[in-house]
Amino acid sequence: MKFTDLELIEPILKSIEKKWYTTPTPIQEQSIPHVLEWRDVLWAAQTGTGKTAAFAIPTLQILAREQALENRNKAIKSLILTPTRELAIQIEENIKDYGNNLSLKHAVIFGWVNQNSQVQKLKRGVDILVATPGRLLDLINQGYIDLSHIEILILDEADRMLDMGFINDVRKVLAIVPKKRQTLFFSATMPKEISHLADEILNNPVKIEVTPVSSTAEKVSQGVFFVQKSDKKNLLISVLANKKMQQVLVFTRTKHGADRVVRELHKSGITAEAIHGNKAQNFRQRALSNFKTGKTRVLIATDIAARGIDIDELMFVINYDLSNEPETYVHRIGRTGRAGNEWVALSFCDQEEFEYLLDIEKLTGQKIRRMENHPYHISITAPLSKTQKKQMNREKEERKRGYMKEARERRGQSGGNRGRR
Repeated sequence: MKFTDLELIEPILKSIEKKWYTTPTPIQEQSIPHVLEWRDVLWAAQTGTGKTAAFAIPTLQILAREQALENRNKAIKSLILTPTRELAIQIEENIKDYGNNLSLKHAVIFGWVNQNSQVQKLKRGVDILVATPGRLLDLINQGYIDLSHIEILILDEADRMLDMGFINDVRKVLAIVPKKRQTLFFSATMPKEISHLADEILNNPVKIEVTPVSSTAEKVSQGVFFVQKSDKKNLLISVLANKKMQQVLVFTRTKHGADRVVRELHKSGITAEAIHGNKAQNFRQRALSNFKTGKTRVLIATDIAARGIDIDELMFVINYDLSNEPETYVHRIGRTGRAGNEWVALSFCDQEEFEYLLDIEKLTGQKIRRMENHPYHISITAPLSKTQKKQMNREKEERKRGYMKEARERRGQSGGNRGRR
């Protein structure tokens, strides 16, 4: 099937052709006709499946047809609610690309930046609004946003909004928008609370599931390095000695870990920046822009901050820390291997993370290739037992107490020497 088979209007087809797209992804092929028929849709879809275009393209077409039939006021007709600033910006960029031959107006609003420019754009009139929950409710309370004319409501990454504590804000928005509307609901996973929410707000939805989480990894070449935790930074520098790796996305488990990795790479002359929740919005956007344009070679990200990163033909992902949730691993590596190409995802695994690796392999049904030919290789044969973990923790505490004792003794000796002088 081609995009020309989906009964899209000419202005949108021209925009799609300009991006050199000819064939819709499975989720786009299955979704667009249903959305154009004003059906509610429930998607179980992962990052990298083309889900943004699956809702953006038909939404633009519906509103463009309405606009041609009536004199439009400044009321917001479609609201796209999404969990992070990065994802909100990315969605609005896609709407701009697909709708650049239309006269529809769109805007994106998010927190942690001055609201003035956002408010001015809202005052000029907006057809499609992309928003994060907090800033949306803030501007509603200030009287700058009226949702009483919403016709199409889109909830993107609902499970992530639950994880980030936004579910109550989402419910407040749902209480404001008209009951009579079209609702499009996206979630990579369906925990109980998200499933109940979908049942509450969707009216006889079409259910579409594309690329189950366990199969996303099939098109990505994967390898795992067994390494001591203390040697991970040296291993990363060693791996990046490969000059072919000119654009690399690295995942860490924590914000502080991301900053530490950046400092280590800078010491080795490797350009790197980190994005995470402690970074200001303008810094995060600048870091992402630098990475996309090649000014920064390595982008270090935590999982939440990485939502919304959409980089064409990203070839390399490195899991500096393995996640204890196997689904998260698949989401991470799903940022490579798009458009049918096979790219590379590498993981660093220490003894404590080995059981995470086994969980990942169980979920994906794949044994990840062991990369033993490196200077920091260690042998790992089985997960630690509870007794071994307790012993390891005891040893850590003993070492810590020993270090503290030595430090106190050194301070005491230093003080004694100063006294004798």
